[in-house]
Amino acid sequence: MDRATKFQNFCRRGKGLMRKMKWTLMLVLWLSSGNILAQVGQQRADAKDTGSSDAQLDAQPEKRGLQVLLKLTERVLVSTADAMPADKYGFAPTDGEFRGVRTFGQMVKHLSATNYILAAAALVEEPPADAGDELGPEAVRTKVEILNYLNGSFGQLHKAIEAIGDKSVPVKSSPISPLKGAEVTRLALVVESLAHVFDHYGQMVEYLRMNGVVPPASRP
Repeated sequence: MDRATKFQNFCRRGKGLMRKMKWTLMLVLWLSSGNILAQVGQQRADAKDTGSSDAQLDAQPEKRGLQVLLKLTERVLVSTADAMPADKYGFAPTDGEFRGVRTFGQMVKHLSATNYILAAAALVEEPPADAGDELGPEAVRTKVEILNYLNGSFGQLHKAIEAIGDKSVPVKSSPISPLKGAEVTRLALVVESLAHVFDHYGQMVEYLRMNGVVPPASRP
C-alpha cells in the first residue's frame, strides 16, 4: 500500500476519531464547568468584598473549562512532538499531493508561532517579532529548541485564558484570525487556538506513522 492510499485511509479513520474527540472535549468542558457552578453563588456573595463584578464571575466556568482543555491539549501535542526522533524533524512526505508541505519541525514551529500570535491578541499585546508569518524564529531549528518554543507558546495561551474577565468585552482581532471584524473576545481567540492546534495534530500523527512511530495517544 503506497503512502497516498495510507493517508486516505488514515483520513477516513480520523473523521470518526475527531468526532469522538470533539464530544469528549465538550464533555470535559461541561463537567469541569459543572463542578464549579456551585461555587459561583458563594463567589457572588463575596463579590462586594473582592470588588468582582457579576460579569467577571460569569466567566469563571469558561476559564476553568478552557484551562482543563488546554492542559489536555498541551500534554497530547508536546508528547506527540517529543515522540518524533530528532533526526526526523526535517521529514516531509514528497509523494503526489504531499509535494511542498511543511517538514515535521516546521509544522510544530508554525502551530507554536500561531499560539504566540493569538495569545498576544487576547492579552492585548504585540505579537512576538520573531513569530514571523506564522513560521516561528529562524534561529529555532533543533528538536530541543522547537520543543521549548512549543512549551512556551502553551504558557502564553494559559495566560490568555487567565486574562478572561468579562467574557463579552472585546479585544482587537489578530490579523491572522479568520474571525472577521476589528474586535473579538478573548474567549474566541483561545478557542480558535485550540481548533488550530488539533488541526495540525492530525497531520503530526500521520508524519509519525510514516516513520514507524506509534503516536503516544494510540499506545496501550
